[in-house]
Amino acid sequence: MNRLLKIAALAAVVLLGACTGVPEGLTPVKDFDGERYLGTWYEIARLDHSFERGLSKVSATYSRREDGGIRVLNRGFNSAEGEWSEAEGRAYFTQGPEVGALKVSFFGPFYGAYNILALDADNYQWALVCGYNRDYLWVLARSPVLPDDQLQPLLDQARELGFATDQLIFVEH
Repeated sequence: MNRLLKIAALAAVVLLGACTGVPEGLTPVKDFDGERYLGTWYEIARLDHSFERGLSKVSATYSRREDGGIRVLNRGFNSAEGEWSEAEGRAYFTQGPEVGALKVSFFGPFYGAYNILALDADNYQWALVCGYNRDYLWVLARSPVLPDDQLQPLLDQARELGFATDQLIFVEH
């Protein structure tokens, strides 16, 4: 029985680690500056997933934590319930602070991947972010509206990287 417990624990660690990785064939941005990334980002588009289903006016605000990590405050409006929904989490770099690869947790010891695949390196005004696989994708911007000449290249890049851009939800603000 002890051996079975050890195998189960090892499997859990491997599976949890897989949720914080980078999808095969993709590379997070290099020369990342975490300080410039702090502040509020608005969700422009996302692939559907249960934890944001039905939310509009979605934003994420990032700030420094005392332990060196990043505080994450996600916020969205649930029109069906007529109220705001918030979730606070914590994020930590997985490949060093100069690479846009983080792990984020909103509950307990469970982390998910936050991989920045494209970023406005000059002004940090837009970003293309994915999770540990191609089922999770977000287009973020510093304002609730991203001009089409900036949005379309991100959508094209996401499609070329194998994301189902035809299934994107464009968030109302």
